[in-house]
Amino acid sequence: MKFLVTLLVTFIMTSFSIEDKEVYLCGPKGAKKYHYTKSCRGLSNCKHEITKQKLSEAEAFGLTLCGWED
Repeated sequence: MKFLVTLLVTFIMTSFSIEDKEVYLCGPKGAKKYHYTKSCRGLSNCKHEITKQKLSEAEAFGLTLCGWED
């Protein structure tokens, strides 16, 4: 039983930390994709400022993961 509780707590904590991860966007407005790394190939043609945002916020705005990072 103690093992199951520990496993459940670990799973919940991991889930929350993933959603708080910061991702990168091309510009503060008009972005359609997010990127895990600033050096992602999908950001190489970005003509705007590359900004950081929390993953949960990016997904709430309807952004999806860049195809180069699938």
